[in-house]
Amino acid sequence: MERQAEGFKEQGNAYYSKKDYSEAFNYYTKAIDVCPKNASYYGNRAATLMMLCRFREALEDSQQAVRLDDCFMKGHLREGKCHLSLGNGMAASRCFLKVLELDPSNREAQQEKKNAAALLEYEQMADFAFEKQDFRKVVYCMDRALASASACHRFKILKAECLALLGRYPEAQSVASDILRMDSTNADALYVRGLCLYYEDCIDKAVQFFVQALRMAPDHEKARLACRNAKALKAKKEEGNKAFKNNNFEAAYLLYTDALMIDPNNIKTNAKLYCNRATAGAKVGCCTRLRKGLSDRENFRLAAMLA
Repeated sequence: MERQAEGFKEQGNAYYSKKDYSEAFNYYTKAIDVCPKNASYYGNRAATLMMLCRFREALEDSQQAVRLDDCFMKGHLREGKCHLSLGNGMAASRCFLKVLELDPSNREAQQEKKNAAALLEYEQMADFAFEKQDFRKVVYCMDRALASASACHRFKILKAECLALLGRYPEAQSVASDILRMDSTNADALYVRGLCLYYEDCIDKAVQFFVQALRMAPDHEKARLACRNAKALKAKKEEGNKAFKNNNFEAAYLLYTDALMIDPNNIKTNAKLYCNRATAGAKVGCCTRLRKGLSDRENFRLAAMLA
């Protein structure tokens, strides 16, 4: 049995050296099926899965390898690299420290430990910048973090959300769409897709994405708030339009004013609301309203420039 397993492993090694990682994976799996208690077989398959960018599966294999042999240095190193690629700097640091306990002079572990520390620092900087609404700084930090954590959906989503908040909708949508192609149930990616549509004044489509995000994650507070704002904005705007069509210009003016208070960040929708309110204000007929209407035309012009 062991001889057969070794034969499968050698075939796997041959395919790995030729960079045929799919076939290498198949033969390492055969070796594991024959001898499921051999740590090196899991370690080899983990290495193959990492080359295939299947980091979650590689993490499971490397963890199984070190469970079978706690002194298996390559297993700890690969586990750390998987944690790092998936954005878990703390877990990665623990793995690299374990390698350094086994071999204090291991240069690869020393370097990866530094990478894990840098990842944690960028993550902390991004959290602080997000609280300060410094979204450009968050994008910068996430770009640096993703250099090490290439498979971290959480970092990608945070970057995409900030791109949306900066008005860089195509970039944000591209990131979110890439994640949804891999995981169509990712609530955060659905929320970002909705956010882009919401800020591009596609309210109905945005609501559909927010509702889908809440279906996947009922406690998603950002999607809940955005959905509420989107529905309220649409309803107030429609109420204002209806009042305007009925020649109730003062009511329309007040309704557009209420709509403008819902979300000051939605520049495109608010630009239309300023225009509508300016027209309603002019129709009211009194000098005060007329002056406000002229002011709103200026607001509309500025908002349109920003949009």
